[in-house]
Amino acid sequence: MKTFLLFIATIIALGILLVNIGPLIMFVVGGFLLYIIFKKFVKAQSTGAKVMWVVLGLIVLSMTISNVFGLIGLVALYVLYQLFKKEKASDHSANHDDPFTNFENQWANITKS
Repeated sequence: MKTFLLFIATIIALGILLVNIGPLIMFVVGGFLLYIIFKKFVKAQSTGAKVMWVVLGLIVLSMTISNVFGLIGLVALYVLYQLFKKEKASDHSANHDDPFTNFENQWANITKS
């Protein structure tokens, strides 16, 4: 039952990630563009150039803010990572508790004797 619930949670997180992948990419691109615009603003010497960079920065900032819900996709990606990490950890512990593996080991010991 626990494995089934982990599977369902993985499917839900994957769906959320796929739905929000576009806004997530646009959010990252907007952040990168804001960084470049800020660097250009700091290097600008004239007032006209600084005004142009501020206006351009406000336009890109509005684009970035409109895609802020793409961060939900980032949270879904983190949840997927945690679920896969948990599944790998449970796979390693399942081999030690497997009754069939123990039976095979005991059967091998009996047939050697």
